[in-house]
Amino acid sequence: LFSFVGTKETAFIYAVTSAGLVHSVTRSCSAGNVTECSCDVTLRHGGSAHEGWHWGGCSDDIHYGMLFSRKFLDVPMKNITGKSRSRLALMNLHNNEAGRQAVAKLMSVDCRCHGVSGSCAVKTCWKTMSSFEKIGHFLKDKYENSIQISDRLKKKLRREEKSQQKITIGKEDLLYVNKSPNYCVEDQKLEIPGTQGRECNRTSEGPEGCNLLCCGRGYNTHIVRHVERCECKFVWCCYVRCRRCETVTDVHTCK
Repeated sequence: LFSFVGTKETAFIYAVTSAGLVHSVTRSCSAGNVTECSCDVTLRHGGSAHEGWHWGGCSDDIHYGMLFSRKFLDVPMKNITGKSRSRLALMNLHNNEAGRQAVAKLMSVDCRCHGVSGSCAVKTCWKTMSSFEKIGHFLKDKYENSIQISDRLKKKLRREEKSQQKITIGKEDLLYVNKSPNYCVEDQKLEIPGTQGRECNRTSEGPEGCNLLCCGRGYNTHIVRHVERCECKFVWCCYVRCRRCETVTDVHTCK
């Protein structure tokens, strides 16, 4: 359905998929599971001798991972759209690259000390990617600050707001075309179930919390009793004796 195409959620999906592909391929390269790549050979030598460290170990070859991601995700999209690429296709290509740039931006340098009795007289260092969880949090922040692109898309992408049209859009920014539908309220045409009746956590401030999940409508509380067999023991011979245990819990559901 077009209502979901080009939204902020779509932008995030494209970015996180592209980043995940880079991360997975690069990890496989470093682990020696791919014949076409290995560690980053450009960092085998060099460093800073006067500072007591040098490149070593196996640096993640993110360049191959990014190249693979561009060929796998971007090339088919460019071939389909051709010269008359729509703003939607350009948006998807931009968000693919934003995901890759997130992986590159969060690269870090790890080091290991060498020396007598752990004196760390010399350090061997290598480049490594951040955990995908950290990359995901970075992209989630970009999603929450995503930019709606203008209807008149020319050579450069511009902000929707007239007062900010001259602000340059960065490679790491996520772009969207269409506003997201209201996911809080049921819409059968768009196949949106809404959140009415959803179980929520009253004490949580996260996405599963009643305040956020119920979209400000409040929640109902009802008591649920669970009866189950417990404290089972084997009796010789030959049966199992159990007690019946009952637990009472409060369940909260969105209004």
